[in-house]
Amino acid sequence: MANTILSTENASKHFDGLVAVNRITYELQEGESAGIIGPNGAGKSTFFNLLTGFFRPDEGSVFYHGKDITKMPSYERVNRGIARTFQLVSVFDTMTVLENMMLARIRMGRNYHSKFRFFFKNVRHRALMDECLKALDMMGISDKAEITTSDLSYGEKRELEIALALSLNPKVLLLDEPFAGLSQVEIINISNVIKKLKGKFSIAVVEHKISKLMELVDKLYVINEGELICGGNPEKVICDPLVRECYWGKEDMVCY
Repeated sequence: MANTILSTENASKHFDGLVAVNRITYELQEGESAGIIGPNGAGKSTFFNLLTGFFRPDEGSVFYHGKDITKMPSYERVNRGIARTFQLVSVFDTMTVLENMMLARIRMGRNYHSKFRFFFKNVRHRALMDECLKALDMMGISDKAEITTSDLSYGEKRELEIALALSLNPKVLLLDEPFAGLSQVEIINISNVIKKLKGKFSIAVVEHKISKLMELVDKLYVINEGELICGGNPEKVICDPLVRECYWGKEDMVCY
């Protein structure tokens, strides 16, 4: 039986009186792939920020391997094995692909104490480089290691961002809208990568493209107006009357 690796208990977040996340209790199991969907402004990314420590909940708790990490800063969560990507790709265009990877590893390393002390003196350290190249190979872009990032397509930059997360040796991988801004071909490429990663990591994916997400996840969760309204088997969740009303209104629709 799988063990819970990342969870929340009655987690809430408010912004100037607006309830962005409202008492969400959620569990991600070891080796599980879970999708999180919901309308725009439902609170999905805010919830991700609670999981990763970018926001601290106003109420409730966050747990990792059963330990309360609610007050743990985001960089320490990365060191413990929680890595994420963001809706908008964020890489350094003036650096090569490999330099971006090395920067991420050095920046998040345990011996890094100040952003003002970053330098590349270890950039050719073989072991570190090999780990970065391994992550690039998992994404199928190791042949682009020496290419300047500005020369990559947007889809390739998305692949690089996921490779950056993988290079941190995570146990939990959180992907925030990995298909955003991508062409159909690029979506297929990212989908194939996620399929390869399934079972190797615990994965949670926030995504608006529901049809693309369904084939990638073991469980599906729906957040609406800050509340977790449904979760479980993807086919059953998408046919839930409350979920269908949330997305498509009250009109009678056939669910397969």
